[in-house]
Amino acid sequence: MTLSSLQQALAQFAGEREWEQFHTPKNLAMALAGESGELLEIFQWLTPAQSAQVMRDDERAVRVREEMADVLAYLLRLADVLDVDLEQALAEKIEKNRRKYPVHLARGTADKYTQLGG
Repeated sequence: MTLSSLQQALAQFAGEREWEQFHTPKNLAMALAGESGELLEIFQWLTPAQSAQVMRDDERAVRVREEMADVLAYLLRLADVLDVDLEQALAEKIEKNRRKYPVHLARGTADKYTQLGG
């Protein structure tokens, strides 16, 4: 499935239930933040090593997939409501970050672009 087809499926799902009235940008952004928090909660007290192995635990893996799906669903609905082409937005952001983080300065460091000095 494409992002566009997923957006259409979500719009149809919401439409069949007459939920468009609730899918305002504010509500969708808040729901997106809430679902992101639920995903974050899964990792909250794990060590970095444990977090890297999270998908090996069947119960946690199900929760991770479900929360990631919820995050994506709300992001896609928000993009649909605001008429944002996410593929284009992401391509533009990648290019912007490519300029902010040139390989010769950013390789192997987690420094913010303002700290790269170049």
